[in-house]
Amino acid sequence: MFETLTPQPADKILSLMAAYREDPREGKIDLGVGVYKNAEGVTPVMRAIKAAEQKLWETETTKAYTGLAGDPAFADAMIALIFADAVARDTVAAVATPGGTGAVHQAFDLIRMANPQARVFVSNPTWPNHISMLKHLGLEMVPYRYFDEDTRGVDVDGMMEDLRQAQKGDVVLLHGCCHNPTGANPNAVDWQGVVALLQDTGATPMIDLAYQGFGDGLEEDAAATRLIAASVPECLIAASCSKNFGIYRERTGLLMAVNHDTSRVGVTQGTLSHLNRQNFSFPPDHGARLVTMILTDDTLRADWKAELEEMRNGMLSLREQLASDLQRLTGSDRFAFVGQHRGMFSRLGLPPEIVERLRAEHAIYMVGDSRLNIAGLNAATVPILAQAIADTVD
Repeated sequence: MFETLTPQPADKILSLMAAYREDPREGKIDLGVGVYKNAEGVTPVMRAIKAAEQKLWETETTKAYTGLAGDPAFADAMIALIFADAVARDTVAAVATPGGTGAVHQAFDLIRMANPQARVFVSNPTWPNHISMLKHLGLEMVPYRYFDEDTRGVDVDGMMEDLRQAQKGDVVLLHGCCHNPTGANPNAVDWQGVVALLQDTGATPMIDLAYQGFGDGLEEDAAATRLIAASVPECLIAASCSKNFGIYRERTGLLMAVNHDTSRVGVTQGTLSHLNRQNFSFPPDHGARLVTMILTDDTLRADWKAELEEMRNGMLSLREQLASDLQRLTGSDRFAFVGQHRGMFSRLGLPPEIVERLRAEHAIYMVGDSRLNIAGLNAATVPILAQAIADTVD
């Protein structure tokens, strides 16, 4: 039967990674893959993770399964980190998942199970895997305007106009902070407007929270999620620990479903566990256990927060340096938005032919839509990138 299979479209980022690896040039710069790197180009194991792993190695007595939903202590710790006191714990159903991607997939599967006719409103642009998974699961996708190509900020008016078409039974997919791929985020007033619109339309929000702590800080980056969860009858949140704990390969995520009608939480919890069983049975535990240990130990938590702040401030410094160098070299504020965006990514607004020239002439790799990973830079490579951009743009 395999003869009926047809080739699947190549993942652009994975193809870019392969091309970078095969490039023999010294001094090549990888700004494509979406992982955090330090100044040495390494994705480090965080200090608190190392300490927790040592402690776990010394004390762990079994590798038996935890449960279909994962260790309840992991859910409790993550819910407290994300929501603080914005919603009551008994309003939240939650399951551990293989990474944030697993949480997003399970959320889409839950939506399909609850309402196969649901339309999922997705920002234009968004993380490509959102679109890929929606197509794979057969859910209708409706793009909404998000990124203003002229200002390089959020097209708030266009976004609100498009989202007014959502109805009860539909889902609005939002990025909780550090929008991927643009780096442009709504401000506090904009988020209030989104909440009011959701209340008017009755659509269910789904929040992809992959970068908490990478933007303006742990509390600040959770503000929109907390506001929405506290303000609407129900919502979904897919959270990732890959970035802020640096445990990409441990595949650690959590899907949360908030319902202020607590009589429905039990059924939702059971359904989420059922979906886990159908997809992968028991979720991985190693990364989840490390996160739990860090969030419930005052010393480990303080060290983790300190290192996360170092990472966040380092990315902000690189943004400011790049914006300043580009302003000096181009004689304009054309790229000032780089310093205003938050998180790992910015979309520069360069046409594909310029992106290709940067690769061919300067060995600088970024996604074709000119999304670059700020964390792929360091203080020494920022001037190289700035000069290359200045040499290739009009």
